[in-house]
Amino acid sequence: MDDKPNESTYKVYSSTVNEEKKPSFFKSAFVPFCSSALGTFLVIGICFGTPNIRNKILTSNTTYTNNGLTITQGPVSQNVSLTKYSDTSIAVANKVLPSIVGITVEYNVSSAFGFGGTSTAHASGSGIIVSSDGYILTNNHVVNSSSSSSYYQITEATSVKVKLYNDDNEYTATVVGSDSQTDLAVIKIDKNDLVAAELGDSDSVQIGEFAMAIGNPLGLQSSISCGVISAKNREVQDSETGTNYNLIQTDAAINSGNSGGALVNADGKVIGINTLKLSGTGVEGIGFAIPINSTLPVYEELKTKGKISRPFIGISGQDIDASTAKKYNLVEGVYVKSIENFSAAEKAGLKIGDVIIAVDGTEVKSMDKLNEIKNTHKIGDKITLKINRDGKEQEITLTLQEQ
Repeated sequence: MDDKPNESTYKVYSSTVNEEKKPSFFKSAFVPFCSSALGTFLVIGICFGTPNIRNKILTSNTTYTNNGLTITQGPVSQNVSLTKYSDTSIAVANKVLPSIVGITVEYNVSSAFGFGGTSTAHASGSGIIVSSDGYILTNNHVVNSSSSSSYYQITEATSVKVKLYNDDNEYTATVVGSDSQTDLAVIKIDKNDLVAAELGDSDSVQIGEFAMAIGNPLGLQSSISCGVISAKNREVQDSETGTNYNLIQTDAAINSGNSGGALVNADGKVIGINTLKLSGTGVEGIGFAIPINSTLPVYEELKTKGKISRPFIGISGQDIDASTAKKYNLVEGVYVKSIENFSAAEKAGLKIGDVIIAVDGTEVKSMDKLNEIKNTHKIGDKITLKINRDGKEQEITLTLQEQ
C-alpha cells in the first residue's frame, strides 16, 4: 500500500496565499457607515418635522424592564418658555412697587461716658402702604434702634422720613406705635390717595412657589429680587434680641434696607414682611419674612392703641438644663433670677432662687416655653405655677398683669 496520502483530500494554506482580494476600507466600512447615518438623520428629520411625532418624543415617558424592575424615565427633553415667568414678574412689580416706600431715620448718638459730644446717625429701611390715608407697616427695628452699647447711647428717632415710588418729595412720618417682641411698627404720613398693597393669605403659601422681595436694599430705591418660597414656619432666633420667630424662608435676595418691605406672591399680594437675613462666609440666599397673617392683629392694635398689651409675670429667668441642674443640685426648669417690684410674681409670693417647672400642668424647661404659655392668656387671667423651692415642690396661683 502506498503510504503517500491522496493529495486530492487535502488543501494547503499559506500565509502568503492571496486566493481572494481583500475589500478596501472604503467599501467595507465607510460606505455602510455613511448610508446608515444618512438613514438615521432622515428618520429623525421626518419625526421632528411631524408635530405629533415630535411632541411624543419630547414629552412622553419611556418604560423598560431591567433585572426584573420596571423603570419609567421622564421625557428626553421639554421646551420651556420663560415668557410667562417674565410676564408674571413684570406684572407683580408694576402692581406692588407703588405700595412700597423708602424710610430714612435719624438718631442722636452720644458717648456713654459723657464726652465727645453728640453726633447724628442715619438708618434706612422699607415700608408697606396698608391704607390709602397714609398708614404704613414696617419693622420695629427700622424706626427704633437697638444698637446702644456700654460705649455709646442712641436716642429715640428724632426724624422719620418717607419717600414714595416715583415721587421726589420726602414726607415726614410719625411713629403711631411699635412693638419689639413682634418687630413690627406702624408709621403715618399726612397724605391721601395712596396705593395700598393688596394683602394675601400667608397660611396658604406653598414651598416652591414664586416669591418677589420689594424694598430699598442699601438705599437703592424700589428694587426687586425674585426667587421661591424655601420653607414655611421656620423657627429663627434674632441674634441681637434673642427673640424667636416663626418665619417664611425665601431665596429672593434680602439685604440691609429691605427690612419692612414686602414679600409678594405671583398674584402681587403681600404674604410677608421682609425682616431678617443670614449672613456670613458660605451663606447665600437665605432670607426671612414675617407671615402677613400674624401681623394683622398687631397692626390693628398698634394703630388704635399705639402699643401691644400683653400679660406680664414680672420675672427674669434662666433656663436650667439637665447638666446645669446636676452641677448645682437643682431641677430642670426656669430659675428665677430677679423679680420686679409690685409685679404679679411678687404679689403671688414667688422668690428669687425658685425654679418654675410647670405652668397649668404643662412642663416648662425654658423661658420661651413659659412665655409661650403665658401669651395664650389674657391680662387678669389666673395661672398656676409649679415651683421647686429648696428641693420641695409647691404650687402658686398668679394673676397676670399688663406689661
